[in-house]
Amino acid sequence: MSQDSTAATEAARKLSGRRRREIVAVLLFSGGPIFESSIPLSVFGIDRQDAGVPRYRLLVCAGEDGPLRTTGGLELTAPYGLEAIARAGTVVVPAWRSITSPPPPDALDALRRAHEEGARIVGLCTGAFVLAAAGLLDGRPATTHWMYAPTLAKRYPSVHVDPRELFVDDGDVLTSAGTAAGIDLCLHIVRTDHGSEAAGALARRLVVPPRRSGGQERYLDRSLPEEIGADPLAEVVAWALEHLHEQFDVETLAARAYMSRRTFDRRFRSLTGSAPLQWLITQRVLQAQRLLETSDYSVDEVAGRCGFRSPVALRGHFRRQLGSSPAAYRSAYRARRPLSEPAAVAEPPVPHQRSPHERSSPHERSPYERSPYERRTAAATAPNGPTAIGHAPPEPGKPGSDLYASGRPVLPGQRERPVG
Repeated sequence: MSQDSTAATEAARKLSGRRRREIVAVLLFSGGPIFESSIPLSVFGIDRQDAGVPRYRLLVCAGEDGPLRTTGGLELTAPYGLEAIARAGTVVVPAWRSITSPPPPDALDALRRAHEEGARIVGLCTGAFVLAAAGLLDGRPATTHWMYAPTLAKRYPSVHVDPRELFVDDGDVLTSAGTAAGIDLCLHIVRTDHGSEAAGALARRLVVPPRRSGGQERYLDRSLPEEIGADPLAEVVAWALEHLHEQFDVETLAARAYMSRRTFDRRFRSLTGSAPLQWLITQRVLQAQRLLETSDYSVDEVAGRCGFRSPVALRGHFRRQLGSSPAAYRSAYRARRPLSEPAAVAEPPVPHQRSPHERSSPHERSPYERSPYERRTAAATAPNGPTAIGHAPPEPGKPGSDLYASGRPVLPGQRERPVG
């Protein structure tokens, strides 16, 4: 991630004397999603000094006249208006109601003034559109929800949109990807201000990992970008998605678009927010991910069916984007799948091989092929209890484990004290 990339610039921009770094203003608008709005309120608005988290002072500000209506028909009344932003050293825009409508001019003026006076400006998810409208992202790297990244890149071409990142820290302007990535960025701010120990204590209270590895790539959808339908490149992109099983490169796509490679790269990036080669690799990895989840093809077969020139190429790109090998990903996916969910197969059973329904004994069938009654019976009679039929105990670092809650292992016979 692009973290602390312009420390010198931030140091050079001095915070105005009337602003305080520990004062955080959260700018709310009508129509904003409640989840994103609640993230900075929870992180910066609750006193957790007993857990070792330094206290911030929160100012919830209305970005326009109220009452503010949010998702689900809720109405909010913010205790402060735009004038309160003048005291804040950090200003957070948690989300914007619509990527197609312009933000209120008064709010944009307040954000520009805060930035000029040295405040740190933060945009969570679609809040990046408000920062871009204020001109605060011009010439800077930024991210937003992967689904809206192409729109942000197309509407604000001077912004260097990277849809792969969970968050981008460019010194005094920070942006995050969709929804839960706002938590990652807020924890990063606490870590920057007060160190890893404080951020770790807060993460344990929130029951989230202190840091998430990787980026948005593992969540990208293969659907076409929102605004691609009317663009001449739409046909080329659609063709690429339909022919991922074939071996072709970006030169092939440029030729189909009747463009030079350089022109195609520029047009493609403005449309999707991504370089064409990176986009193509991501789509091939996503296709491999689906085949690993839904078929019994070997890793070598998956590589061939996703257009990779070799299994080695698949493994390298898969690990870089998803943080694990294809074989490990398949094993982990099948371990997580509910026992009642039938295993998908790519091909019908081989002739002369008995299907699961023809196997007379429950012990001949895997746990995924047994009926609920047979699984309960097997669990009750298994020598080692439920774990004998595939219910693995919680892993360290996963929700539900004592290590995840406290940051240290719990010895047998001990109980971890509640945290909240």
